[in-house]
Amino acid sequence: MKPKTIRAGIVAMSITAAALLSSHAGMAQGIDSTAKKVGNKTASIAVKGASKVTDKTYKGKVGPGGQTVYIDKKDNKYYVDDKGKKVYLKPSEIRDKKD
Repeated sequence: MKPKTIRAGIVAMSITAAALLSSHAGMAQGIDSTAKKVGNKTASIAVKGASKVTDKTYKGKVGPGGQTVYIDKKDNKYYVDDKGKKVYLKPSEIRDKKD
């Protein structure tokens, strides 16, 4: 076989593979977003559970969006966001809890 023929075959296979992968990626996007939502929720619940065990809950206070505020060993105040990450707060961001 000639090198030009081989090169053309490789280019054709690459284009075909890219087209197939992009079509599958579109279908899998819905599955990926659902998996991310489930993963984020799981992480958030796990971090909140661990925070309740290891850190103190700041009674009578909430975060800027009404989140539960925790106090760690170093007296830092934080809340856990929807993705399971600890968001540390400034004193001005902590609000009194409304009953």
